[in-house]
Amino acid sequence: MRIHALVAAGAALALGLTACGSAGTSSAGTSSASSAGAASGGDVKIGMSISTLNNPYFVQLRAGAEAEAKKLGVTLTVTDAQNDASQQVNQVQNFTSQSMKAIIINPVDSDAAAPAVKIAERSSIPVIAVDRGVNGGKVAQTVASDNVAGGKLAAEQLAKEIGEKGEVVVLQGVPGTSASRDRGQGFTEGIKAFPGIKVVAQQPADFDRAKGLDVMTNLLQSHPGVTGVFAENDEMALGALKALGAKAGKDVKVVGFDGTPDGLKAIEAGTLAASIAQQPALLGQQSVQNAVKAVKSEQLQATANVPVKVATKDNLSEFTGA
Repeated sequence: MRIHALVAAGAALALGLTACGSAGTSSAGTSSASSAGAASGGDVKIGMSISTLNNPYFVQLRAGAEAEAKKLGVTLTVTDAQNDASQQVNQVQNFTSQSMKAIIINPVDSDAAAPAVKIAERSSIPVIAVDRGVNGGKVAQTVASDNVAGGKLAAEQLAKEIGEKGEVVVLQGVPGTSASRDRGQGFTEGIKAFPGIKVVAQQPADFDRAKGLDVMTNLLQSHPGVTGVFAENDEMALGALKALGAKAGKDVKVVGFDGTPDGLKAIEAGTLAASIAQQPALLGQQSVQNAVKAVKSEQLQATANVPVKVATKDNLSEFTGA
């Protein structure tokens, strides 16, 4: 399987590469944030591997983590896995060799992240998973939005937007990620309450705006009567809006997920009907808070759920501060 190949490649890379520095930048996009002397953190060093920083949502997550690290006086080293599971294994290996006190991982792939977590576990380094869970690896805690509940909210909102009848398509995220799986599960469960709605196609667009455009363009050719779209993140939703052109917000209603700044602007413009708004900065903040607690051997709940909420034009000021 591809995942096994990625893991094997990651293990091989890990042996051949030297550890990243705790500041500056590298090919993996390393950055560091710290503030010495704050009472809560002491000399704690934490490594954080983010699936990709080529997505505004994860940039916000990083910002929240870095702000909290500065507040607590801990040193946070952030790396960008560039959506490469083998590179993420290598980054965690490097964190382990750098004697990080805790590691935060936002998995590229929930299954392929397990070997990376086990590397840390063998060195008795606690791991916090953020935004996406890890399958087959022991983490101290998973800090995430309730994606199943969010998927159900998306189904209810889309049904409302299209009058509880019509054909809809689903743009799925990166296969293998818990976020895509859970949002899809929630949407599938939620849409069953509306027998007048038929899901005519579901296709991955990898949480990517350009791929969202391409996939939506192709789906429109095979399903020209579509009246609704659920995109499992705002980036894909924005790609779908471009593919829809003048139909967006009028003939075809689109619901996204994340509540990113660009997504909220599209809601204000009337092209995006709604987005299931997450709080990425809060996710980053809580992941650092709880990593510090894990270092201190404090008891943590298995999951820390961060609430989601439907963002529409009617309540936009709650999310934009306007």
